[in-house]
Amino acid sequence: MTTSIFTDFRTLLIIVLIIVATIVSAYSFKYLTEKYIKKLVLTKHIDPTSYVFAKKVITAIIYIIGMSFALVQIPEMKIVGHSLLAGAGILSLVAGLASQQALSNIMSGFLIVMFKPFKINDRITFNQTYTGVVEEINLRQVVLRDFENNRVIVPNSVISTQVVVNANLTETKVCKMIEIGIGYDSDIGKALKIMEEEIMKHPLHIDNRTAEDKQNNVPEVVSRVVALGNSSVTLKAWAYSDTSSNGFIMYCDLLRSIKERFDEEKIEIPYNYQNVIIKKVE
Repeated sequence: MTTSIFTDFRTLLIIVLIIVATIVSAYSFKYLTEKYIKKLVLTKHIDPTSYVFAKKVITAIIYIIGMSFALVQIPEMKIVGHSLLAGAGILSLVAGLASQQALSNIMSGFLIVMFKPFKINDRITFNQTYTGVVEEINLRQVVLRDFENNRVIVPNSVISTQVVVNANLTETKVCKMIEIGIGYDSDIGKALKIMEEEIMKHPLHIDNRTAEDKQNNVPEVVSRVVALGNSSVTLKAWAYSDTSSNGFIMYCDLLRSIKERFDEEKIEIPYNYQNVIIKKVE
């Protein structure tokens, strides 16, 4: 009888100690994480959502494990305790599986920083859809600033598997192709010369020729007839600028200046039109 009472008292003491340890551990973890999250928010201005979520999940796991160990001490409740421990294990497994994407993003971020397919301030296009300047590369994502000053957030694991066009990988120089159609009755030689002249006198145009090209008298600006369409002859000229932003400005300016010169020289730029015939019904 005495042994039974002693055993019951010992079991009760162990259960109380387990419950106290669980509560202390949970509250200590909660206090330390809340303090850490507040510090991050104040100093680095981060979004605390993910940290708060992780804190709640881990706190719940601590309580489940503590309750499970307490129930295991009672012979009649051992099965329930083992079931709760298994549930905690499953919850941990689910959390681990959910974090695989996060780990993938982290590894992809390290690979991006290591091999440098692009870096901060590079202008890139990926997935043939999104174009912008790389503003930030962190452990989870790449932040792009597009031309409308929007931020495009791309997970590292996504952008690392896409084809990326980097305008600044080895040099910032860019080639802009000026393509314009003229009428079949227009003077092709004069039109090509006008395009070359307008490109050469633009302040943002640069000479892309090598020393060897200059020795071989390669022209500074090359223009060609590239297509004979249904209603127009397509002309194309290649113009170079030092950066993509200057290249875009140059391209827009050249479209206007070439159009104005064509108007002065009576070179037709054809456009679609329709004839409407109205028949009088008698």
